[in-house]
Amino acid sequence: MADLPTHTIVFEILTRLPAKDVGRSKSVCKQWYALLSTQDFVKIHCSRSVVSSNQRVLLIDDLTCSVHPIIFQSNDYGPSSIVTFPFHHQNNDVSILSHLNGLLCVCLNHTYELLLWNPTTTAFKRLSTPDSHGFYINNLDAIGLYVDADDDYKVLHIKRRSGVLGVYVYSREVDSWRNIPFITRQEYLSPHFNWSAGTFCGGTLYFTVCECWIGGTNVVICFDVNSEQFKEISFPPVPSNGMVQGVLVNVKNVLHMFASTGMFEMTIDLWTLQGDYWIKVLSCPPIPPISLSLWCDITHYVTNGNWFVMTKLGKLFTIEMDMKPFECFYPVSWFRGFKGAVFVETIVSPSI
Repeated sequence: MADLPTHTIVFEILTRLPAKDVGRSKSVCKQWYALLSTQDFVKIHCSRSVVSSNQRVLLIDDLTCSVHPIIFQSNDYGPSSIVTFPFHHQNNDVSILSHLNGLLCVCLNHTYELLLWNPTTTAFKRLSTPDSHGFYINNLDAIGLYVDADDDYKVLHIKRRSGVLGVYVYSREVDSWRNIPFITRQEYLSPHFNWSAGTFCGGTLYFTVCECWIGGTNVVICFDVNSEQFKEISFPPVPSNGMVQGVLVNVKNVLHMFASTGMFEMTIDLWTLQGDYWIKVLSCPPIPPISLSLWCDITHYVTNGNWFVMTKLGKLFTIEMDMKPFECFYPVSWFRGFKGAVFVETIVSPSI
């Protein structure tokens, strides 16, 4: 049988390998190293890697950082492997702000520096600059990680400082920050409004902006990543009495929101965005009364056809989806008392 052409081996076979196996394959020869390092190869490999089986849970506690596979049959985590941070940090001071295609945007809380980090390849890139770009302050700033039409990975950084809002975009391709205009309502500049991390879906970054959990104003801010224009859309029509919390989720490139409402008994509805309007997908039965501390830490994820409502202390409620199984695992910020994220193992680099 004739030997397969190198191009076929590289782009039809090696692009289907797990990320760690691609790293080992780079050591075969100089030609393979060069081909496996091209942006074309990385793009194809990434598109084939974004599947449930390649998703991992990264957990950070006071002493260690560990990565776990997801066992979809039992809805649990598999055996862990310890990850060593490649950058200087202090115990438990790394916050994960956003993730996309294997890259994590993280903040070093003791220096406020932003970094892009691929925990699979261990590569990272510091985004901070001498002119004060790339520094993040919790409860004042918001971060969104996205890819534009030119396949350039970018970070949107919304900063509130002394009643002034600034919006900055970091480009991986040119390795620099620039300011872009953003005209919004003056009240959103107040620290009384809480901005979520950005959720990238269909060429748009979405942020929830909430005045407070009880009786306040709730809106969604949309950022078109190609035109770099902002607009505002309404929250789903949920009851305004009691607590209201919205969690945005990208499910197969369609934006969804888990909307939690109530005070003592909580109801959670799942909504999907069609155009600029929200359509209710399903509702769960009211969850029995729980303490306020647990309510504040509730997170959500969807996987293997089931919808799980969780607290930082463990699973609280499970709902079987009466619809096609969701091939995603929603990245929450707390897992049973740990900080962490869900990411896909890829070879995407934090820098060019």
